Amino acid sequence: MTLMILVVDDEPDIESLFRQQFRCDLRVRRFDMDFARSAKQALRRVVETGERTLVLILSDINMPGMSGLDMLPQMRARRPDVPIIMISAYGDNQTRKTALEHGADDLLIKPIDFVRLLYEIESRLGAVV
Repeated sequence: MTLMILVVDDEPDIESLFRQQFRCDLRVRRFDMDFARSAKQALRRVVETGERTLVLILSDINMPGMSGLDMLPQMRARRPDVPIIMISAYGDNQTRKTALEHGADDLLIKPIDFVRLLYEIESRLGAVV
């Protein structure tokens, strides 16, 4: 069983940043990472996971077109079983409250604390295995 994490962000450098941060895990195939550059693309990807088991979705809030917050209810409808952690440059209480009200499990603030993110990933992997 291949475990998958979906990262949704319109910034082109996010994929290389995440691949670099998790290179050891990806190399030994502990989990796989898939990347969507828009909310609409992510909504398609979550139903097309193939043989992989989706264990976590990480999504930026501010994206052109459909925002991460607008995507949340639709994502929850498609995959209510998968935790969703939103990512934002704005760490104020209102942003956190809004994200949680829209169905997010948590909110990470940019720049991303990869130690904390690894803890979140570890807890999701442990729940599946």
